[in-house]
Amino acid sequence: MRACEVLELLALAGSDEAREGLRAYIRQGEHWVGVLESVSAGWPPEWWEDLGDVARARIGGEAERPWYFEPWTRFGIEVQSRPSVPRPSLAGLSTEELFALLADDRTEGDTKFDALRALNGREPAEELIPLVPSLGTPDGRRPLPLLRRAVERLGAVAVPAARGWAQDGRPWLAQLGADILADHPGPEQLPGLVEELAEQWATRTWCGPDRTARRLARLGPDAAGAVPYLRRFWLHTPHSYERAAYLEALAAIDRDGLDYAYIESLWDCEERARLLGIASAPAGPEALGRIAVLRDDPMETPEVRAAARARLAAPTGQRLACRRAGTKAAPLFLV
Repeated sequence: MRACEVLELLALAGSDEAREGLRAYIRQGEHWVGVLESVSAGWPPEWWEDLGDVARARIGGEAERPWYFEPWTRFGIEVQSRPSVPRPSLAGLSTEELFALLADDRTEGDTKFDALRALNGREPAEELIPLVPSLGTPDGRRPLPLLRRAVERLGAVAVPAARGWAQDGRPWLAQLGADILADHPGPEQLPGLVEELAEQWATRTWCGPDRTARRLARLGPDAAGAVPYLRRFWLHTPHSYERAAYLEALAAIDRDGLDYAYIESLWDCEERARLLGIASAPAGPEALGRIAVLRDDPMETPEVRAAARARLAAPTGQRLACRRAGTKAAPLFLV
C-alpha cells in the first residue's frame, strides 16, 4: 500500500500517469479492493466514481464483503455489518475524575484505556504515579495500553518511583521501571552508554541506537565522546525514521558543524527531520528556497507547511531555534 500512497500523492500533484496507473490497477490488480478504498478517501470523487461498474463486476470474486462503507455503498454494494457498543466519551471529565476512574477497581479495562487516552491529551500530571502498579492487564502480564506513554510523558518526575518499580516481581512493571531509569541516566551511566553506542556501530546494529542516542542527549555536552558515532549513524543508518533522533542528540551535545545536516534534512523523507531542518537550517538562499517549496507543496503534511510558513514569516527567515553564538558551520561529517 505504500506504493499506492505514493502514486495517490503524485496524482494529486498533477501526474496523469500516476492517476491512470491506479485506475488501471483497480480494473485488473489483485489487491484492488484496498486501492479503491484508499483512492476514494484521498481523491476527488470525479476521479473514481466512474469505476462503479468495475467494482460491482469484481466484488463477487472476493472472499468476503468489504468492511468500509465508502466507496461501496455509493456503488450499491453491501458491506459487512460490525456490531459495536458505543462508549461515552471521557473528554468532558476533569483530570481528577479521570484519575478517580483509574483508581477504582470496579472500572472496566476499556474505560481505563479511554481514561489514559484522555490523559495523554492533557498536561502530564504526577498524580498518575501511585496508580501505575495497579494498571496492568487482568492477566497481570502487560501494562494497560497507553500506560507506558502516559508514564514517559512525566519525564524525570517518574524516576524516584521507577526505582521501586524496577524491583517489582511483576515483569511488566519491572521492565517499565527499568526503561524509565534508563531513559533518564545519571552521570555514572555515561561511559556505559557511549560504549553501548560504539558497540552498536561496530556491529552495525541498526535497530536500537536511536534510543541510546536519546538517552545520551539527556546528558548534554558531557556526552561528547558519543558525537563521532552519532554522526556515523546519521549518515549511514538504513532506517530513515531514526535520523531525527541522531540529529537531536547531536544538537543537545554539541551543535558545532550541524548547519550542513540541517540543510540536508530539508530534503529528508521523514517529517520530523524536515521539521528540524525548517527550524534550524541557516538562512541562506538554498535553505530558504527549499523551505518555500515545502510551504507551497500540496503533497506536504500540514505540520511541515505550517512550520515553513512560520519560518519564512520570521524576520529575514531567521532561524527559529536559538543558536549559540559563534557556532561553526564546518561540515558535520569529518569522521
